[in-house]
Amino acid sequence: MQNQLLDAVAREGVLASVSIRYWRAAKKLEAEDLGLDERQIADRLFVLGHKRLLPRDALARFALIESRAHAAVERASFPFLGGIARFVPNRNLARLAETLDGLKAEFGAEIDAFMERYEDLRESALDEWRKAARGLDVPVGEFVDRIAANFPSGIRLRQRFHFDSHFYQVSAPESVRLQTTSAADQTAVMQARAAVAGQAAEKLARDAEAFIGDCVANLREQTAQICDEMLASMKSGKTEGVHQKTLNRLLAFIDSFKAMNFAGDEALETMLADARRELLGRTAEEYRDSAAAQVQLAAGLKKLGEEARRLATQESREIVERFGKLGARRFTLVA
Repeated sequence: MQNQLLDAVAREGVLASVSIRYWRAAKKLEAEDLGLDERQIADRLFVLGHKRLLPRDALARFALIESRAHAAVERASFPFLGGIARFVPNRNLARLAETLDGLKAEFGAEIDAFMERYEDLRESALDEWRKAARGLDVPVGEFVDRIAANFPSGIRLRQRFHFDSHFYQVSAPESVRLQTTSAADQTAVMQARAAVAGQAAEKLARDAEAFIGDCVANLREQTAQICDEMLASMKSGKTEGVHQKTLNRLLAFIDSFKAMNFAGDEALETMLADARRELLGRTAEEYRDSAAAQVQLAAGLKKLGEEARRLATQESREIVERFGKLGARRFTLVA
């Protein structure tokens, strides 16, 4: 039977992954591209890099969208079991799905725009390669022909672009479908797969406990780090003092914490609520106008950071056990 802690994890969120591919417009540089005999290249000492078929900025928009997509997933999730996927708490799911849908539409529009100018980009790049070849000890025509052969056709090129996101339910294997020809084989395979499924479920249950503890510690450590960085920004640089950007950063973290706190860290939740009430009730200008208020802000941030760091080093089993409850019923964790 599926472990009850895993049931609780499954109720509180899903696993997410995003897969993005696009043509990189680069191929391995060959010795003959430089007018060299490959026997002259001592690969023990150095290796040739890549030749760029198009300028980097021709594909910069795809790289930017890819970066934004992965950043969106990371902001809304925790690494799950060593990073095999990302765990998205329920409160972040709708916003993340909407963000990824928007980026996918943007990615598709960029594909269409790129395909429209592909032939012009290709001809312009070949002209640049033709000029470059004149500075090498190579036959210009043959050199450019080799470069041109690396450009895919329009149909093949479009197939190299892909943007997809997937959401999965957290679950442990209970049984495996059998498709064998003989009853004897079915019995043997069933026993083997049942054993593997049981072992996998037990391991996943143990890993789930560690995962929840890591998520709790991660948010506590983030709190301490933000406090440290805010204090440092108030004491250094040309703009020494309290600035609204600094206060807004803590405010944004407190708001995001509510969505990320799927495990129910009540201690940190209370501390952040107190910080919002006691430290974020003034504007940056009001802080700058009051030396006493600035001292109070610095002391409050120092205390919050120290308490968060102390919590991060503590055992989180109590939170894990409380998280594993279903309603008023307390589940026993799998050891």
